[in-house]
Amino acid sequence: MIQGTIIKGIAGFYYVKAGDIVYECKARGIFKKDGITPYVGDEVIIENLNESEAVINEILPRKNLFIRPPVANVDCFVIVVAAAKPDPNSEIIDKLLVMAEKEHTDIIICINKMDLINDKEINRILEIYKDIYPVVCTCGKTGEGVQELSALLGNRKSALAGPSGTGKSTLLNRLQTRFTVETGDISEKTKRGKHTTRHVEIFETDSGALIFDTPGFTSFEILDADEDELHYLYPEMLRFIGGCKYDNCRHIKEPGCRVMQAVREGNIHELRYKSYIKQYKEIQEKKRF
Repeated sequence: MIQGTIIKGIAGFYYVKAGDIVYECKARGIFKKDGITPYVGDEVIIENLNESEAVINEILPRKNLFIRPPVANVDCFVIVVAAAKPDPNSEIIDKLLVMAEKEHTDIIICINKMDLINDKEINRILEIYKDIYPVVCTCGKTGEGVQELSALLGNRKSALAGPSGTGKSTLLNRLQTRFTVETGDISEKTKRGKHTTRHVEIFETDSGALIFDTPGFTSFEILDADEDELHYLYPEMLRFIGGCKYDNCRHIKEPGCRVMQAVREGNIHELRYKSYIKQYKEIQEKKRF
């Protein structure tokens, strides 16, 4: 019996790295029977059949689990945003942030494709998030900011996540040089990224960090957050929540709401507040069906 990490899963096969060896594995039938799916990032116990093949016998307890992107045991999410082509989608960004906050992972926001916009436009994006999360500006094409991103990653297991076309694979090729990950262009028709990453895979960067490369997406549904906890998943709201007139204030239209006052005073960015309202209503709508 050997312990290893699932670094890739394709068509029912799981590739488990144990030491310097990568085994091609199938999962025991009991997993399917019990409705359990192995995920990339899972720590597993395998039984080797020969020098390159094995069977997954056990999935060890997970630190966390995400459905989209489908990964497990993530220490940090790197939310990759394109400065342009495609334009930043704050709705997807904030939903990813809520997902990461709910599972208590660290968060880095990476604004990529810096060569496509000017400083004024960059600052417009920065002012929304710079006081909430670490933000790094990069250009995967030129390598600008990649060393700073690498330093922020440290020795954590980090997942690159974000819409298609934001340059995740290009950044990964800068962070690790042993493999060349396929990259793509923006569709002229939809102005969205073309999917180049079709499965999740873990790569080791040149500095020794582990990176989950995840497929991009252009739509996103909020995960299983409850409307009563949503305000705790917006860090900039936390210091104001206790100051509301009502203990059960949801910061929508209640009188004496300290959060709404903070928005009016500029202490909470208006776009973030609008994002909170939209997600709150989506959760309520989802519960109706």
